[in-house]
Amino acid sequence: MTVSSLAPAAYHHPVPLDTSFEPMSLPAMFERTMRRNPQAPFLHFLGRTYSYAQIHKEAKAFALGLQAIGIAKGDRVGLFLPNVPIYAAAYYGAMMAGAVVVNFSPLYSVEELSWQVGDSGTRVLVTLDVPELYKTAAKVLEGSALETLVVGSLADQLPWYKGLALQLLKRKQIADVAHGPAIKSWVEMIPVGQLAPVEVTPADLALLQYTGGTTGRPKGAMLGHDQLSVNAQQVAALNPFGNASSEVFMGALPFFHVFANTALLNHAMVTGAAIAMVPRFETKQVLETIQKYRCTGFPGVPTMFQAMLDHPDLAKTDLSSLKVCISGGAPMPGPMHVRFEEATGVRLVEGYGLTESSGVVSANPYEGTRKRGTIGQLVPGTEVILLDKEDPTRLAPEGEPGELAVHGPQVMRGYWQRPESDAETFAEIGGKRYLRTGDVARIDADGFLEIVDRIKDMIAVGGFKVFPSVVEDVILEHPAVKEALVIGVPEEYRGEVPRAYVTLNEGVSATAEELADWLNARIGKHERVDQVVIRDSLPKTMIGKLDRKTLRAEVL
Repeated sequence: MTVSSLAPAAYHHPVPLDTSFEPMSLPAMFERTMRRNPQAPFLHFLGRTYSYAQIHKEAKAFALGLQAIGIAKGDRVGLFLPNVPIYAAAYYGAMMAGAVVVNFSPLYSVEELSWQVGDSGTRVLVTLDVPELYKTAAKVLEGSALETLVVGSLADQLPWYKGLALQLLKRKQIADVAHGPAIKSWVEMIPVGQLAPVEVTPADLALLQYTGGTTGRPKGAMLGHDQLSVNAQQVAALNPFGNASSEVFMGALPFFHVFANTALLNHAMVTGAAIAMVPRFETKQVLETIQKYRCTGFPGVPTMFQAMLDHPDLAKTDLSSLKVCISGGAPMPGPMHVRFEEATGVRLVEGYGLTESSGVVSANPYEGTRKRGTIGQLVPGTEVILLDKEDPTRLAPEGEPGELAVHGPQVMRGYWQRPESDAETFAEIGGKRYLRTGDVARIDADGFLEIVDRIKDMIAVGGFKVFPSVVEDVILEHPAVKEALVIGVPEEYRGEVPRAYVTLNEGVSATAEELADWLNARIGKHERVDQVVIRDSLPKTMIGKLDRKTLRAEVL
């Protein structure tokens, strides 16, 4: 059985699996939504609300400003921003000018940002007058081919009283910007005038989204307007609750990340929903924001939901408006999943996606049938197959796990200036081009997908393959264990052995030896760890995902 052969009764999302969607340019989609209800709220930011018309007008003005400094169709415009309103105006405005947006994490070092600016050929970079961001961006401007730095004012985006307080009382939190020919203020870049016509089509490149992978330099996934607009519609089609324009999403995921780009920004934009955004994830502020703006949906990563569970204000926060929380970016530990739903009364569903798929491939249904521990069913219009783990030119044996490969309108064109990577990244099966995910998966009889592990994370113990996630799932059942990562460490006789690194829950004690004995009694002989290492913290990625790659670099 393949997922594409599912009977309608077995597919639990609100629309049929074979639903197709109209590819559009993101500017055209934005204009269509804006004209439907110009004064509808688009962004709530720390007490100030921006309508669709306001953001659309500012985006159009930014596009004019880019044209004024010579930015033409296909040129790259970078965003080095946290979650602030000008992110949306710069993102859609650059696309209105025909430019290709390049997302950069605001946590990047000078070296990381400089390399990606150079690799992408970014000509203009938009940032904020926050000292850490501005200093990094200014150094990149000095030492790279970057031509123009555009600096937005945080105070200007806040309610007037908060902006005034920032300017008067917290001057050290505002960078001293050296404005000049190469460093322009956001206000300079939004002139009044007429935008020269630019034909932006669904077939045009819209976004370069860099992805780290497991080795080497990051690669820029080339995502077109068609792929991004369709994936936003695919995500919107999962909503079973009726009037989508009345939804209010909790915007704690960073917009620069592909998950938030699709599941928050473009998803809201295509439906006319609102986003209650915060500049970064801070648990108390997130809880207050959910309550204040009556958020109905919350896409996040597991560490965000764990942080909510750990916060003393959770029990007194009114979460009654939340219809569903969607967890992605990393596997959701089963015990955490159960505790979150018990503590909040809010349904939490897992989904799955990757940079190369524009963000979203599958999700558990928001209502009705779902299966904990799975990544749910495919978003409509998507197909998957399982490839043989040793030979990706063949399908996996029937009934066995295999490498998940995805075919659909949301799959990237390829990697920026890396044509040699296509042979490794795509598989041609049955005349179709499938994206190899690197994730080992199972598909059950109802079409629910379960990720077993990553191919590159598998540990070779003698002649056996050990999946780290299997060992992690077991040790996470211990009441003392809060987080866990398992990696392979060199061993002379067997080549590698698993080793577990954990953090502990507050107020609970356990020794490393006790945990190792408890764990090894519950897993296969070849899966047994040589030791458990208790740490104060485990490394995490920029979106809060436990980072196996960094842990390996730290300990090996």
